[in-house]
Amino acid sequence: MTQGQRLKYSILMTLVLLAAMLGLSWLQKQGVITEQMFQYIAMGLAVVFVVINGILRRKVKP
Repeated sequence: MTQGQRLKYSILMTLVLLAAMLGLSWLQKQGVITEQMFQYIAMGLAVVFVVINGILRRKVKP
């Protein structure tokens, strides 16, 4: 994987994360999920994002 490919994947993952957060925010406003559930899901998504980003970083060839 090249640095350019990693950058593209990182941008794509960031957009997916942003969409997920906006969706969770909308669900919370509708009363489908609680504030506590929103926080747990958001933390879980952040951890998954960091792990995937770390894996991508290791796959970059110099």
